[in-house]
Formats: sequence, structure tokens, C-alpha cells
Amino acid sequence: MKALVAYSSRTQNTQKIGELIAEGIRSSGIEVDIVPVRDIEKAEDLQRYDALAFGSATEGEDIQWGMEKMLKLAEAANLKGKVGGAFGAYAWSGEASEKIYTIMKDTFEMDMVRSFFRLKAEEIEDHREEARDYGREIARKLNKQ
Repeated sequence: MKALVAYSSRTQNTQKIGELIAEGIRSSGIEVDIVPVRDIEKAEDLQRYDALAFGSATEGEDIQWGMEKMLKLAEAANLKGKVGGAFGAYAWSGEASEKIYTIMKDTFEMDMVRSFFRLKAEEIEDHREEARDYGREIARKLNKQ
């Protein structure tokens, strides 16, 4: 089994959360690739994974452009039934992670964990274990399939 943690991060806060989530997945014995969305060039880049976690910072109450572009590729990848999670960092409002989660669940028809995961940028250090737990939740769901 293999998982992907793909992120869009301007200030590296969403990247930090993604790395913690990957640690949680990896602690369950699952191989994980952590990739910035700019490195995902085609739908086939996503198809080889059993679980996918997508993360974006919130910019102006929306998903960052790089993640939006990657989500269009993901739609063509036929991820139906694959395990999914969504995460992100934010400063004010934090809508991106919830929007990504909804797209993954409703449009891609993925087998999503209970909810999205988001943290304020200044709270990341204090909530490192919660981010790892989110990764472990993804791994548990994948191991049940």
C-alpha cells in the first residue's frame, strides 16, 4: 500500500502539516510520498496511490491556485473508492481544507476519513500530535479496505 500527501503552501505551514500527517501514515507501516502540487503533472501521477491527502492554505477564503489546478487532474484520475483526507493551514478563515474535502467526497467519490484537518499557522507546533493522529486515521481506514 502507498499513500500520497500533496500540498500547496506559500509559507510552508501547510507543508509542515502535511509532513506531520505523513509521519502518522508512515508510523502504520504504509509508504508515503510527500509532494508539492506543482510536481504533479498528469492524472496518472495520482492513480498509483491507495490513499491520498490533499492540502492547501486558504487564500482569500479559497483554495490556492496550485491545488485547484491539481484537483482538475485528480478529477480525471478516477479516484473513486480510494481513501482520502484533506488538510490545510490558515491565518483567518480556513475554508480551503473543507472545500477540498467536499470535492474529494462528493465529486471524486473517495472514501474519506471523518473530517478535514486544519490548523492556524501559529498553532502548528502545539498540535503536532493531532496532525500525526490524522495521518494514523488515514492509515487505519486504508488498512480496513
